[in-house]
Amino acid sequence: MKISPFLFLFLSLTSAAEAQSMFRGNAAHTGVYPGVAPREFHRLKWKFPTGARVVGSPVIQDKAIYFGSDDGNVYAVDAESGQQIWKTTTRGPVPCTPAIDHGTVYVASYDGKFYALDAQSGAVKWKFATEGERRFEAKGLHGWQPKNQTFADAFDVFLSSPAVVDGAVYFGSGDGNLYSLDANSGELRWKFRTGDVVHASPAIVNGVAFVGSWDSYFYAVDVGNGKEKWRFHAGEDPLVHNQVGFQSSPAVVDGVVYTGCRDAQLYALDATTGKAKWKFDNALSWVITSPAVVDGKVYFATSDSSLYHVVEAATGKPILKQEDKAFMFSSPALTNDVVFIGVLNGTLEARDRNSGELLWEFQTETSKQNANWILTAERRFNVPLFFFDNWREAPVVSADRQFAIGAIFSSPLVANGVVYFGSTDGFLYALE
Repeated sequence: MKISPFLFLFLSLTSAAEAQSMFRGNAAHTGVYPGVAPREFHRLKWKFPTGARVVGSPVIQDKAIYFGSDDGNVYAVDAESGQQIWKTTTRGPVPCTPAIDHGTVYVASYDGKFYALDAQSGAVKWKFATEGERRFEAKGLHGWQPKNQTFADAFDVFLSSPAVVDGAVYFGSGDGNLYSLDANSGELRWKFRTGDVVHASPAIVNGVAFVGSWDSYFYAVDVGNGKEKWRFHAGEDPLVHNQVGFQSSPAVVDGVVYTGCRDAQLYALDATTGKAKWKFDNALSWVITSPAVVDGKVYFATSDSSLYHVVEAATGKPILKQEDKAFMFSSPALTNDVVFIGVLNGTLEARDRNSGELLWEFQTETSKQNANWILTAERRFNVPLFFFDNWREAPVVSADRQFAIGAIFSSPLVANGVVYFGSTDGFLYALE
């Protein structure tokens, strides 16, 4: 069904609160935010310090911003002033985006627990124990040596962000399961087992949960009974496990599921059958970003090739391609006329939604300081310098140096003319 621009605007305005209470704006993960956005950078409104990197994304409700940090805390801060309202401590990093529903904040932690917190006080209402968290791992991962050594993937940076729909909360886990819990009590409704880590975030549309796993399958699961409706098999890479697995979260629009994969493809799948409608090849470069979809266009970016793309939603035909300076794991946030996306060189970019023109950019202070000369003068990654060896701990140390540059993994939140996002420098930022 085609929606008129006037009706679309009305629906956007009337659902503004709901549209910013979970990852990518809504349960369909479309990545579209209502209201105006700054086409010019005016000022840093505030920045809020935490004790470790912030790679998840913030959400907003009732003038409060909620987000997690790798310091193990979930925070609520005042959206206007940046002052802390409360923080609640878990026993592990919190690199996911919370979801808010009926006065409750839902969030996962690397301690293997899933939490329901009171939105006003941060008090724990209930918590649910999964079978345990872990990162994706494989022998000889990415060609790291020794080839028979099992390595945890340093680029598996996110936990699955929950979606809350009709009294149930859905999320994936490193234990390989997709979970459905009663949102009020935390009781298990069902769990669906995949073949590996599930750190992508499920989209819930028309009674179906859509999510990919690191087993290189993408699944559609009936939310009523937890039974599989269909699965789609993406690429495999049994040698170094580089071109394998779904880390991108899906967007579901008009009966089509759009999702990226580390096999370097962006897929458009029929939501009813799981059949591929088209795929867009990215020449061995991962698609970690979750695509944003609106007005017949799909917006996404790539990692190694550092490309910003716009393609036709119906066909996958290229509309726009622009080269950026560094890898992108952050997902694009779309407003009426501006697209915001974070870059791993510590830059937040604002682009014109139609032309792709760079309108303005903001660079974190840690990125400007450029410790260990991680960036070149052009703010590109000095890869030969910091990825100096592929033996033992060297690749992990190198990845950590890259991430510590003030990188922006966090997908921006746009609300009331302000852009909110986190950085690996440990701050949550508010720009206007």
